[in-house]
Amino acid sequence: MKRWSGIGWFAMATLIFLGHPSGAFAANNGKCASQVESGALDFWVGEWNIGVANENVKAVSRVTRELGDCVVVERWDGGDGHIGENIFGYSADDKSWHGMFADSVGHVHVFVDGRVVAQSAEFTGPSRGPQGETVLNRITIRRIGPDHVRQQWVKSSDGGKTWTTVFDGEYTRKS
Repeated sequence: MKRWSGIGWFAMATLIFLGHPSGAFAANNGKCASQVESGALDFWVGEWNIGVANENVKAVSRVTRELGDCVVVERWDGGDGHIGENIFGYSADDKSWHGMFADSVGHVHVFVDGRVVAQSAEFTGPSRGPQGETVLNRITIRRIGPDHVRQQWVKSSDGGKTWTTVFDGEYTRKS
């Protein structure tokens, strides 16, 4: 049997589940638009310019609610040909947020645990490094004003004792 390469079974199952028109395996709990938890990332929805400290980048982002308001999708363009998508959704089944990151250079990360409270979100999940080592990933998304959001991505190769910042961007709403 041929193994799925690159994306992994969990990520593939997530894509199939999120893309299935009937909701696939989830209990029918009604339309997500009526669930308070599903709207917790609404502060991030919109069109954004992304600034990174000490870098002259022209990155942009578009964040939308999709699939009947069940998921939040960020489509970003780093301004240098590097593009990607982040998908986040609240699971009524396990009362937790989950996410997935994929980009145009072959990186895919699944965030198996997440929480969104008080206009601040945190998503965590393991991945593998270049030598097969376990790497912990953590993304935080915080509203810092009505038209400003900060997203940070940090990684740890020592079980969470120390963290290295791999992305720290300030999102400014396009007018």
